Amino acid sequence: MLKIWGRRNALNVQKLMWCVTELGLEYERIDHGGAFGGNDADWYLAMNPNGLVPTISDDGFVLSESNSIIRYLSEKHGCGSLWPEDIQARAIASKWMDWQLGTLINSVMPIFYSLIRTAPEDRDQSALNITVDLSAVQFKILDQQLSKTPFLAGETFSMGDIPVGVLTYRWFNLDIPRPEMPHVEAWYARLQERPAYCEHVMLALT
Repeated sequence: MLKIWGRRNALNVQKLMWCVTELGLEYERIDHGGAFGGNDADWYLAMNPNGLVPTISDDGFVLSESNSIIRYLSEKHGCGSLWPEDIQARAIASKWMDWQLGTLINSVMPIFYSLIRTAPEDRDQSALNITVDLSAVQFKILDQQLSKTPFLAGETFSMGDIPVGVLTYRWFNLDIPRPEMPHVEAWYARLQERPAYCEHVMLALT
């Protein structure tokens, strides 16, 4: 059985839990990291030297890095669904996963940490304003893509929608000004129709 170490409120764990539920996989999730601790335990660092979550063991095959895990499980179990059969659609899905990790996260998560995990008196309002503006620029890029296709890799939902979709939930649920993004909003509404998204992503921000 697939074993997953990670806590429910962690962004990267939410990505993975959404993925495994879409795939219908049996799993055991073990609360780990954050308030549960354990990231610096020797046995855990032997599996994941970065000491982060999630980490999986798939019948003894150990893997960390959430987007890599999503790619692995999608290829293994989701050919034709999360893992597009068309090589170009698959490349586009992978591109948006990389964009989430290298671009979008750099604006959304600083806003999250400032508004959710920092006391108001300790916030850097100037830095917050800059990242809010940056997030709008980045979501405009997303909006342009979604004006062409209903999902990020084309006509159907794929692994490419998962990492971006998790950050999008956070962006829409932070108390910030947001310009109109009609295509992102329509895509976000489509994601909310998916039970796995509601179960694992649409949680209180903590």
